[in-house]
Amino acid sequence: MDLELPLWFEIGSLVVLTLILAADLLLILKRPHIPSTRESTLWVVFYVTLALIFAGLMWVFAGGEYAGQFVAGWLTEYSLSIDNLFVFVLIMSQFAVPRRYQQEVLMVGIIIALVLRGAFILVGAAVIENFSPIFYIFGAFLVWTAIRQAFPGDHDEEVKRENFIVRMLRRTIDISDEYDGKKIRTVVNGKKIWTPMIIVFAAIGVTDLLFAIDSIPAIFGITTSPFIVFTANIFALMGLRQLYFLLGDLLDRLRYLHYGIAFILAFIGVKLVLHAMHVNELPFINGGEHIEWAPEISTWTSLGVIVASMVVATVASLIASARDRRVVAAGGAGTTDAGTPAVTDGPAGTPTAAAAVVADEKGTPPTVEQPPAPDARG
Repeated sequence: MDLELPLWFEIGSLVVLTLILAADLLLILKRPHIPSTRESTLWVVFYVTLALIFAGLMWVFAGGEYAGQFVAGWLTEYSLSIDNLFVFVLIMSQFAVPRRYQQEVLMVGIIIALVLRGAFILVGAAVIENFSPIFYIFGAFLVWTAIRQAFPGDHDEEVKRENFIVRMLRRTIDISDEYDGKKIRTVVNGKKIWTPMIIVFAAIGVTDLLFAIDSIPAIFGITTSPFIVFTANIFALMGLRQLYFLLGDLLDRLRYLHYGIAFILAFIGVKLVLHAMHVNELPFINGGEHIEWAPEISTWTSLGVIVASMVVATVASLIASARDRRVVAAGGAGTTDAGTPAVTDGPAGTPTAAAAVVADEKGTPPTVEQPPAPDARG
């Protein structure tokens, strides 16, 4: 049965969410600052509460099944969005973005992500409507992505793609050596040129595109309702800016997060393949008939697996981090049980260094070289 919601609820929900995002953007533009831990916490709690209230409304208007689909989809997208933060840390660091203006960069990244995911959702919904075997492709892609996430290999081609975009920008437009506040255009020697902020936005855009390619097939493995897919993505991205500042030093402790996400992607990939088998129409598989023995994994089972995966990955990360800190405090060796450098108070123990390690493990393409330091500029 297709999702049936009152038209006023769908339109009203999208209008309210758009207004909240617009208000968030205006707040950044009017009062750029580094949010405190308390402020970031309150905003994150607000957005999470808002998502749970929306799930409650979905339960009232559409029933528990669709409310469960929304929660499962939101948690999946939220975990993938947190994964984005590791790469955002690298981009901010390598491009030396002033911390005062990082909120603007994050908000631009969120807007780009919404636009890209919105386009992917429209395309995905249309393909699913007219070509059900696409679930075989989505499922295989997610399993492959999960393997890359858990056991990263060589991703030189992805690195070249990202570097090519930035190199092309450097060759085709004039870029200043220094930032001019949050502006993307400045005047140097009477000539109007771009600031390094334009390259930061390009790097953020490439990152958003790569993550959108992974996230949209994943949520379509939970629900085929475009409304749920889009609202789950909006709620997952709302509060990401504040979460970036809230996590701060905690990012270096979430070393096993990518394993949890890999398990979720693999689970959803298998779920999609089983669903494709259950509704099979391909003539060369089972004579074009449905494969009745292929089980349909329920929404609530999916939700349980997603929650359990994230809890296990988070707890395991925090336990390993605490153990490493005890080893360092006791003056032990500088490596962990896994053979990786123990977290220290020096540069290697900073969130940026930890994010670089996780990004390398995940196979996420690195950003380009940092602009030269002030004393190295000619």
